[in-house]
Amino acid sequence: IHYKSARRNGPFLAINCATLPESLFEAILFGTERGGFTGAVSKIGLFEQANGGTLLLDEINSIPTELQAKLLRVLQEKTIRRIGGIKDIPVDVRIISTTNENPKEIVKTGKMRLDLYYRLNLIYLEFPPLRERKEDIPILANYFLNKIVRILHKETPVISGEAMKFLMEYYYPGNIMELKNLIERMAL
Repeated sequence: IHYKSARRNGPFLAINCATLPESLFEAILFGTERGGFTGAVSKIGLFEQANGGTLLLDEINSIPTELQAKLLRVLQEKTIRRIGGIKDIPVDVRIISTTNENPKEIVKTGKMRLDLYYRLNLIYLEFPPLRERKEDIPILANYFLNKIVRILHKETPVISGEAMKFLMEYYYPGNIMELKNLIERMAL
């Protein structure tokens, strides 16, 4: 989406929200100002770094609900304020968000604010799990194989018919990442 858009020359940043400690979310997204809290230094956050480009918030369902109000404000006002800052900083950032759960269920369980859901849900793309689209397995398997052998500086092996049959019949509870990991282990 980013590289095929008018923002392609701007920055593309991605952050997996599930990997961030709750205490650091705000500082990482909005930045900090020196003196804002004990030990604080001036540091720009991801919104400023992505200005003019795209910010991917992966697993957005992991953002604490109290921070979702601040995220909603950024989306509506197109400004951020660093932690400890006194001025609003304008930002022009496209947000792409992903979740590993059904967004409507996340809203229903209270893990996501309804107003944030509607603000983010301008275009909704749902990708069925790999086990429901087996025809993609050979394409993805060969893509991952070619990618890893280039990194390892090896010749590209061919996936045998027997190996491909196994790949096609497997259930993939870990979805595409499990296929990628399996292919990388095979190449190694």
